[in-house]
Amino acid sequence: QVQLVESGGGLVQAGGSLGLSCAASGSAFSINYMGWYRQAPGKQRELVARFTSGGSTNYADSVKGRFTISRDNAKNTGYLRMNSLKPEDTAIYYCNAQIISGGYYVDYWGQGTQVTVSS
Repeated sequence: QVQLVESGGGLVQAGGSLGLSCAASGSAFSINYMGWYRQAPGKQRELVARFTSGGSTNYADSVKGRFTISRDNAKNTGYLRMNSLKPEDTAIYYCNAQIISGGYYVDYWGQGTQVTVSS
């Protein structure tokens, strides 16, 4: 069984910065791809940023130039650096990863972490 554990998030003023981490733990697995999604109250979950299986990155237009996704393969950990935060970035942020284990490909989600940006 693999778990994704998120950390970071919190309350910040507009224009500030925050960092999120997502650590995958378990045994005998590898990460095919990893990404971040968010869900604001009353809205659907949306992609924020992700690595594709080929290693390239995709960003939502609303965060391009402000957010940066990165990963440390040795630590099985992904990161999201968020700069120039805006009130509209307020949401619960979820880590997502496709895990390969025993020949199976399975999607996992973190528990979510709240990011609140005050104006």
